[in-house]
Amino acid sequence: MANTRTAPSGTPTNVSQKHNKGGIGESTLRPDGTLKVTGEFAYSSDMWHEDMLWGQTLRSTVAHAEIASIDISEALAMPGVYAVLTYDDLPAAMKNYGLEIQDTPVLANGRVRHHGEPVALVAADHPETARRAAAKIKIDYRELPVVTDEASALAPDAPLIHEGRDDHHAGHVPHPNIVHRQPIIRGNVEEARKRADVIVEGEYTFGMQDQAFLGPESGLAVPSEDGGVDLYVATQWLHSDLKQIAPVLGLPEEKVRMTLSGVGGAFGGREDISMQIHACLLALATNKPVKIVYNRFESFFGHVHRHPAKLYYEHGATKDGKLTHMKCKIVLDGGAYASASPAVVGNASSLSVGPYVVDDVDIEAIALYTNNPPCGAMRGFGAVQACFAYEAQMDKLAAKLGMDPVEFRQLNAMEQGTIMPTGQVVDSPAPVAELLRRVKARPLPPERQWESAGEGADVRALPGGLSNTTHGEGVVRGVGYAVGIKNVGFSEGFDDYSTARVVLSVVNGEAVAMVHTAMAEVGQGGVTVHAQIARTELGVTNVTIHPADTQVGSAGSTSASRQTYMTGGAVKNTCEAVREKVLEIGRRKNGSYHPAWATAELLLEGGKVVTDGGEVLADIAELLEGEDPIDIELEFRHRPTVAFDLVTGQGDGHVQYTFAAHRAVVEVDTELGLVKVVELACAQDVGKALNPLSVVGQIQGGTTQGLGVAVMEEIIVDPKTAKVRNPSFTDYLIPTILDTPTIPVDYLELADPNAPYGLRGLGEAPTLSSTPAVLAAIRQATGLELNKTPIRPEALTGTL
Repeated sequence: MANTRTAPSGTPTNVSQKHNKGGIGESTLRPDGTLKVTGEFAYSSDMWHEDMLWGQTLRSTVAHAEIASIDISEALAMPGVYAVLTYDDLPAAMKNYGLEIQDTPVLANGRVRHHGEPVALVAADHPETARRAAAKIKIDYRELPVVTDEASALAPDAPLIHEGRDDHHAGHVPHPNIVHRQPIIRGNVEEARKRADVIVEGEYTFGMQDQAFLGPESGLAVPSEDGGVDLYVATQWLHSDLKQIAPVLGLPEEKVRMTLSGVGGAFGGREDISMQIHACLLALATNKPVKIVYNRFESFFGHVHRHPAKLYYEHGATKDGKLTHMKCKIVLDGGAYASASPAVVGNASSLSVGPYVVDDVDIEAIALYTNNPPCGAMRGFGAVQACFAYEAQMDKLAAKLGMDPVEFRQLNAMEQGTIMPTGQVVDSPAPVAELLRRVKARPLPPERQWESAGEGADVRALPGGLSNTTHGEGVVRGVGYAVGIKNVGFSEGFDDYSTARVVLSVVNGEAVAMVHTAMAEVGQGGVTVHAQIARTELGVTNVTIHPADTQVGSAGSTSASRQTYMTGGAVKNTCEAVREKVLEIGRRKNGSYHPAWATAELLLEGGKVVTDGGEVLADIAELLEGEDPIDIELEFRHRPTVAFDLVTGQGDGHVQYTFAAHRAVVEVDTELGLVKVVELACAQDVGKALNPLSVVGQIQGGTTQGLGVAVMEEIIVDPKTAKVRNPSFTDYLIPTILDTPTIPVDYLELADPNAPYGLRGLGEAPTLSSTPAVLAAIRQATGLELNKTPIRPEALTGTL
């Protein structure tokens, strides 16, 4: 596996690594790594409290219905049951919640809008008792017609999923069943179309993907003596949860104290509320600690999914291969509640052209309200669906022009200075052509490797793997390429900030730094990077990470590839302020003894205060002896963004762009419809690799999730009933180690001068281009158009 570093362009960092072991740029090991791989790490589902009760949620068995009656008498009569709650038991005037639009009921109020909606809660002394009690609750449903797609949602007589909308998007959408609409108009598509020598059109379907994190939703709510509650929970955004939880409990925020517990993956699925409010309600109603842990079946109903989408594209190009125009319509199915749909629409529209120069565009993206499962944040956030479509279009254009697909992309690739369809200038490196060059230049893996192994051929190298369904008959190789563009951070004028508190003190004669943030560590390695930043900026070896909670300011969400940029930036800024306090103390105590205290640029390295020439002036621990700990908490904000214009879509809506390219090598049994992905190579610009090992891990993880939605992952929703048909890991398949190919990673470090250390958020970009690269390779192998994800065997054999 080759990891290539390229000298950065832009503002260099002014920190020294010479004596700061374990600082940025090193592959420092994760503090939680050993515990996780040995099974000793405590996840939220492992929490326990003396005398605790178990909570259970009763969910609707139909997708759209009026609730005529609820009878809880049999459940309440069961021994061991402490409480049964319905909508009528909610304690506050606020009974809904939501990330942006508060349209989601804590418990259904007279109507359910999707399969699996929470209707009632039970607390009991044993989880099985709680489950059985919930099963005894009798609900009389009067089923209503279901809305499941664009046609049924926008029909003149369509049932309204939410009547009487008064949210801030309601006034500019053409139909109440549209959550949000974002057009982007630039140039003149009709005139540009006249210049096109070739035009290609395509209609694409992207399936509903689940985040499929291994740790189910879980948490523990403990009532407190002051009438409040302490909540220990696995989430992505503590302070967002807090702002949604407190109002529906009827409590001030200071009486809802939240602490992050062990998180078993997230990928966007924990950005919304799941069991948090329910556990708190039961704890306050019973005055006992209440633990809720979803099983896998319930988890599929307990969180949002990736938006399924229909995408309609038209591209034109001149005969020499230059793009003339692009027109598209993107229809995202948001399901029954808004969740993050408005922001997903903004991403899908603004990134729909891809990493290409196209001056004339006509773009429309909408998200629908339907009776399908709610959809919201998932890794890639609107850009994934668009990338699948525009990359298929690039291959179609290249084929029609008789051009190499990589060379065609490079000819049209954006670069620093390119103007986006929104009018925003890409003001940092955009090495799109170089990323494509690198993946194409990589040697191809040997063909038909199973044959070279002789009689002892490993069937795992064949399509179908251990099912032993083929021995190589009808197996054809295909190679495909794709590249994508993703934004980093929260966009469209959102006040995106992170907070960090850093304490520097002396413990047993050694300077020790403590870093306290509310960042949710969901597996991305943020706690590792925070310690590396503190070591780099403060020159100390010993760094402790305080548990994330709401007793410090918000760190924002662990999403949008933003945490290293934002909370890492907050840690960096706060450490710089702490460092300046150390130097102030040094000048006060020792300034008269050495002129360098007043004139030299001073650094903290190896536990010492040193000049930029390396001369040691003082020991940090000795300087701080007798002093109060230095304790500073600061906020960090990125440069401001603005909302996209609701008519033209113009505006500097994004903070930063990031790019990744993939080459997929597949082998397909065209007779049986079986696919083996042999290699999925990636090249990505990361700006600055703060932890190279973690960088490679993130890129490989994102690539694997893109592989999953290419060939196997999809939540199946019955189009007639809107019921989920495969809520289990038996029927919803995710890539195992036998499905995951070799993933060579080649990363560039081209600094963004506007970002801390020049870094780029990197966790999402590889999820974009891996999917269309795999699809492109399968298309090359089979000659089929394949405009839907995931690819199933029957699509390859024509037996649909």
